Amino acid sequence: MARVLHADWPAPPGVHALVTLRGGDDVSMLALPSAPAWLRQVHGTAVAVEPGAEADSVQWPEADAAVTRTAGKVLAIRTADCLPVVFAARDGSEIGAAHAGWRGLCAGVLEATVAAMHAVPGDIVAWMGPAAGPMAYEIGAEVRDAFLAHDAAAASAFVATRHGHWRMDLYALARQRLVAAGMRADAIHGGGLCTISDPARFHSYRRDRDAGRMVTLVWRVSSRQPA
Repeated sequence: MARVLHADWPAPPGVHALVTLRGGDDVSMLALPSAPAWLRQVHGTAVAVEPGAEADSVQWPEADAAVTRTAGKVLAIRTADCLPVVFAARDGSEIGAAHAGWRGLCAGVLEATVAAMHAVPGDIVAWMGPAAGPMAYEIGAEVRDAFLAHDAAAASAFVATRHGHWRMDLYALARQRLVAAGMRADAIHGGGLCTISDPARFHSYRRDRDAGRMVTLVWRVSSRQPA
């Protein structure tokens, strides 16, 4: 049986989300309602609306987020330090998923995902999965400068470590972006897991370089479908 971590959030009825752990990367071992709809992730801001579950990776849409209103469709995001975020309309009618590495986060992938959903931002809830944590994720000046150029308030998410370097809080930056996009602060959950400092559970490219990937999955079922 695959090792998984279930999302800790007030999921709307019928909405399910989880992340595979190290040793549980084979999603075929999971009881999913359908094959996952994979993306060719490129650290961009494109959102795939109603992506298909293509078997050939060449056919996967080039995107870093996806949304669907189709019951039984499984959205999938692969990460190993980047931030996975899942979304759901409060009434359970719609879901989304996004891959937010620092480049995509800075460029606006989370805002693009919220904008692609039919639900108004104030009626969306989100969960942030495991990512490089604020006590372990060190970046250079060019990364900090990119975020501050967008919003000076981002400075609160950086702590100086050594000359020209800072620790960065991806979770805090994501919360800032989602609130600015119209989501309620109390509707944004997760943010307490660090891939770099937890080798027993999580892959980390920064820690291991040649790392595998966790898979974050989200889907919704209708009232006539089993969970």
